[in-house]
Amino acid sequence: MIQSFGWSDALQRDFEPHAARGHIPGRIIVQQRGLYDIATDAGELTARISGRLARDAESGGYPAVGDWVAAAPRPGEQAAVIHAVLPRRTAFVRKAADSVATEQVVAANVDVALLVASMNADFNARRLERYLATAWQSGAAPVVVLTKADLADDPDAQVAEAEAIAFGAPVLAVSAVTGAGLAALAAQLKPGQTAVLVGSSGVGKSSLVNALAGENLMATAAIREADAHGRHTTTHRELVRLPSGALILDTPGMRELGLLDADGGLSTTFEDIEALAETCRFADCGHTNEPGCAVREALDAGVLDPGRWKSFGKLQRELAHVARQADPIAREAQRRKWITVHKAAREHMKHKGRGW
Repeated sequence: MIQSFGWSDALQRDFEPHAARGHIPGRIIVQQRGLYDIATDAGELTARISGRLARDAESGGYPAVGDWVAAAPRPGEQAAVIHAVLPRRTAFVRKAADSVATEQVVAANVDVALLVASMNADFNARRLERYLATAWQSGAAPVVVLTKADLADDPDAQVAEAEAIAFGAPVLAVSAVTGAGLAALAAQLKPGQTAVLVGSSGVGKSSLVNALAGENLMATAAIREADAHGRHTTTHRELVRLPSGALILDTPGMRELGLLDADGGLSTTFEDIEALAETCRFADCGHTNEPGCAVREALDAGVLDPGRWKSFGKLQRELAHVARQADPIAREAQRRKWITVHKAAREHMKHKGRGW
């Protein structure tokens, strides 16, 4: 059974120390409220993590959907205890909602990241850039999927807009209603490979899973006409095996995807800006008023979209903020810097009031 979920000879070698302890391998296919469903050769089992794993798990070390785990079945029950997580080949990671610098693994061992946006009021190039940066950093190959093509007034224009920022990642316009583009999407999903669907609520992720599976596996909801937004229909993460043999993971909607340690992904997503910066006259160019600044020249000439430049700066600042929060020394240096800045500003205003 586990072969159909992507088990390999390499995983078998990684698992040998756990087999010696009497554990069996399994892949997490559902994650919901502290419980996990795992696919094993003994069938699907409901599992909890061991107390030791809970204590020892570092940031992002808790099991996630797509993980391969070592589990101890409970005799006479369709249940098990997870004792270890095998090394991840790739990990789709985001910043945890309740922490600046703590990571949350959205999906593990993913081959393809399907970045989903609908071709209506939800389409947002800046959000797509954020998704692309996270996907490239994860090690998964991004594919941009533009849904609800049947409702778009000018689908070609939106595809072109997405292609302008995707830099080599395929951009597909699809409709779960008419079937348009589904064959091209299915061609991106190879037997034994795992894909994750990422996008905000109401973009049609669950409808895509149902269309690719040929049956209604996931709950769906109609989009609101007032603002073209949908509501959450997926409340947990679930790995689904398609008739083709490919595996696809639907996730709850994520309108904002907090970045975490995505410098490499950011460079790939904004490789046009990185290339421009390398041609500036000065290596430490701040891209403001320096002479010979290639970035400013591109902005003035209309070659570089100001919105894209602003998005690049925003994501860079976000990553820097996360890095400072993760590094106590850097955080303290930043705190002292702002104390000095504010003190100087107060002194300036005090002297200004005295007419000095």
